[in-house]
This record gives sequence, C-alpha cells and structure tokens, in this order.
Amino acid sequence: MATVDFDVFDADNHYYEATDAFTRHLDPRFAKRAMQWAEVDGKRRLVVAGRINRFIPNPTFDPIARPGCLDDYFRGRSPADDIRGAFGQLEPIRPEYRDRAARLAVLDRQGLAGCFLFPTLGVGMEEALLHDPDAAHAAFHAFNEWLDEDWGCNHRERLFAAPYITLLDPDQAADEVRWAIGRGARVLVMRAGPVMAPTGGRSPADPVYDPLWKAIAEAGITVAYHSGEAGYGRYVADWGESAEFEAFRRTPLYSLLTSDRAIADTMGALICHGLFARFPRLRVATIESGSEWVPTLLKKLAKTYSMTPAGFAEDPVATFRRHIWVAPYYEDDIRGLADAIGADHVLFGSDWPHAEGLSEPINFVDDLAGFSAHEVRLVMRDNAVGLSQPLPS
Repeated sequence: MATVDFDVFDADNHYYEATDAFTRHLDPRFAKRAMQWAEVDGKRRLVVAGRINRFIPNPTFDPIARPGCLDDYFRGRSPADDIRGAFGQLEPIRPEYRDRAARLAVLDRQGLAGCFLFPTLGVGMEEALLHDPDAAHAAFHAFNEWLDEDWGCNHRERLFAAPYITLLDPDQAADEVRWAIGRGARVLVMRAGPVMAPTGGRSPADPVYDPLWKAIAEAGITVAYHSGEAGYGRYVADWGESAEFEAFRRTPLYSLLTSDRAIADTMGALICHGLFARFPRLRVATIESGSEWVPTLLKKLAKTYSMTPAGFAEDPVATFRRHIWVAPYYEDDIRGLADAIGADHVLFGSDWPHAEGLSEPINFVDDLAGFSAHEVRLVMRDNAVGLSQPLPS
C-alpha cells in the first residue's frame, strides 16, 4: 500500500451552494427567466426558467448525506436498487460545506495543502437555460459573483474556486473569462458536450471562441471539464426513455449511454478541431468523469490519425498526453491510466464531501498500488499544484 508523508492537493473538492448562490447578485431583469425559489407541497424547490429543476433532489442541501457514504456502492461491493437506502441517515449541513474559514480548518485536519473547489448544483443548471443565452449568462455571472464573495477564486493559495463559464454567447463568454481572470481565478469550469445554443450546436473549439481561449492561454490558467448535466439525455430520448437528468436516479440505459460519452467526445473535439495547435499553452483537466474512456479515445485517435494524418498538426495522441490531465475515479484502473498518458498527467480527486466520494480525501492513496514513491507524489500533489499555478509568460 502506498503512503504519503507530505500534504496532498485535491483536484476535486466541492462546496454546497448557499441558497442564494444564483440569486444574490442576479440582475432583477432576469429573475423570472433564470433562478427563483418556490414552496411546493411544503418543500422549497428551485425553479429554473419557470420550471421546477430536479438536477439535485434537495437543492437546499440541508439535511445532506455523509461524505463517502456510497463508497461501497461505487466499488460494486454493495449494489442497491433503492439508492436512497444506500445513503443511510442524512445529517445537518456542516459549516465547512459553506464557510471558507471552517473549510481551511478541515483542510489542515485532512492533510491537504490545497484544493480545487467545484460546484455541486451549478454544474447542472446550464441545460435548463439553453433556450435563453442572455438569462444563462446573467445567471452564471451572478453565480460567479457569489462564488468570489463567499469562497474567493483564490483564497490564501489553498482554496481555488472555479468560476463557471457557459459558452452560449461567444462574446459574453469571453467577457466572463476576462472577469474571472481579473478576480485571480486559477481554474475555470465548463460542462462537457457540444455548445447547444438556440442557433445550433457548436464545438467549444470552434474558432468563434478563440478570443476566450486566447485570454485563457495568455493568463496561463487551467480549464476543468467537470461532470454534470451534459445534455446527453437528448440521445437517450432517441431510445424511448426520458431525457431528464436527476442525480442518482438514472435508468441502466441512461447510465450506459451517457456515463462518459460527453467527456470523451469533448476531448476528441478539442483535439480534432485544432484547439491546442492554435493555443499551445492551454491546459485542460477532466474532473469527476472517470478514466475508463481514455484508452478507447486514444485508440480511436491513433486510428483516425493513421487514416487522415493531414487533418492534424501532429499525432493527436501526443497532443492529448501534452495538454490533458485526467482525474480518475478511485475504482478505475489508475495504473493503466498512468501507463497510457503518464503519471505526470494523472490527478487525485476525492470528490469530498459528496456521498459518492471518499470520506477522507487522503485515502485515495490506497488505490495507488504499484506506483513508485515519485509517482505517488505526482498524483497526490505535484500535478495539481502545477495546474493551480499560472504558466510563466
């Protein structure tokens, strides 16, 4: 079993949003078009674009599940047809889930030098606003204002909260990136999948977004694609099932068709559409999307390159290995991932304090059997620390 004698850096930590995360700074003109709260059957519900949103069953997060309570479930040790039973007893929300001072004290106890902080609710909101780009951009700018106010885009070089960037309108997206950079953001978060604006779908690597990517590249910061509502339910609907995404309530076919397709397709699109050739300083991390898709994508990229080499500036597998970092699930074949892309591009992410994560982040090291001491340090600390620091000009 691997061990650590240093403070680690967690590439996948989360907060539970305050109930006014989207509304505290929302332009009143968009109140009815974006987010509102309503009492429905005695419960507080989040209304997005005029409809009750079910991405998170309890968006107030109080009470909430214990960190890591689904560990055995995700390792296949304790299958549960009734996912509610697997959660066990819920508990009142803890201060460290919403307060950065309390969170720093927890980091000290857990042996964490720092962490990237990602949304819980926020990664599921874009899909409901696709029809109204102006409302979407207003909502996520309000969210990012709240994020910086409550957490700080960079708090004491330890808490790196990621502003959320929607690409529905290229000009507004570029403005939001510049705003985030101005607030000291070291990592930005986007959703995987095509950009589904009312005008039609686009690749995030479409040249129309080059001003955005140019700003990111010049700042030398990292873009993270975190799992969430990627909109791939539209493909499930083609098979006669509901397209609605609701956390922990997916049919077997929904899980089969959507579990990692969005992230694999997105990384493929970034490479095939030449983003890294145009902006060689870009660094992209995939977070909470697992890693089982990586070998298949690399194999497909290699075959595509052998058939159409003129379509690439270089070997696309080499492009992947240079520009993309992957945070595997703890139950994945992490050794196989390191062999495929290099241990220097593997990230430790605990998903703390989520139910599907680890109860203690540092326990991720227990799944690094077969890794050398040098590789363990790369995965558990150095790789993410590097991504948290801007590239030199």
